[in-house]
Amino acid sequence: MLLQVILLIIGFIILIKGADIFVDGASAVASNFKVSKMLIGLTIVAFGTSAPEFAVSVKSLISGNGDIVLGNVIGSNILNILLILGCSAMVHSLNVKNNTVKKELPITMLITILFSVLLSDNLFDMKMANKFTRSDGIILLLFFLVFIYYLISMMRNKKVDEDEKIAMSLFKASAFTILGIISIVLGSNLVVDMSSYIAKTIGISERMIALTIIALGTSLPELVTSITATKKGEYDIAIGNVVGSNIFNIGMVIGLPVSVLGGISKITFSYIDLVIMIISSILLFIFSYNDYKITKKEGIIFILLFLIYYSYVIFG
Repeated sequence: MLLQVILLIIGFIILIKGADIFVDGASAVASNFKVSKMLIGLTIVAFGTSAPEFAVSVKSLISGNGDIVLGNVIGSNILNILLILGCSAMVHSLNVKNNTVKKELPITMLITILFSVLLSDNLFDMKMANKFTRSDGIILLLFFLVFIYYLISMMRNKKVDEDEKIAMSLFKASAFTILGIISIVLGSNLVVDMSSYIAKTIGISERMIALTIIALGTSLPELVTSITATKKGEYDIAIGNVVGSNIFNIGMVIGLPVSVLGGISKITFSYIDLVIMIISSILLFIFSYNDYKITKKEGIIFILLFLIYYSYVIFG
């Protein structure tokens, strides 16, 4: 099993470095076309750092590992808010713009609640088993398309900084983007294959592996990006990265693959996972709405909730 552990680590390194290169390249592409920073955070950076989750989900569905798909999305969305924004707020209080509080955060809450409801068939009919069907995936995908329409409207109306420095040429940025995507796909293949093998070998459930190792590993690009952005005072990118990633995770990471490849019939998630995911998005809205910033104290609350939840996942 030592070989599988080594390959798992190599897979994470390739995946994370690939995502890092992808974000650098994609952000530079956006800069070349004078796109606003909040829009970069919600789209290029968010979608780029969520690329590992997307690659892992597609690979898992093809391999028949439905628990990894759901655990990956649920775990990543919880990590994005509680751990990533928690750590970022510890570095510096995050200023949240009025438009984000009134539009993007409510959208995040709505799609999170919708996703949870679609998963919870048993709550509405005790005779039914929980499953995630192709129809459920299409509903989430349609919701995501509404979000894309909102982003397009935002792009048309948003003023941009014409004096923003361009980090690299368009050609170099495009090369970085392509290389990043290739690395992400290769890394995700190794991560899914080795994680599934290790989980079965030592008797750990795929749910726990997905909610911890895979979710944390695929969320590292968001963590590094948001903390780096916070240190540089780019709060729009830090917050937009998390908000956009969570919406992308639900709408595309699980919505698109399930719509195309078919539903997940056997689901073994715990309702506590969904409750924490919903509470996280609600707390993010409340903290931001209160004074249009996420303070260090609120960051500590996020981290404490993260530690309590993961203690339950690991030891419960």
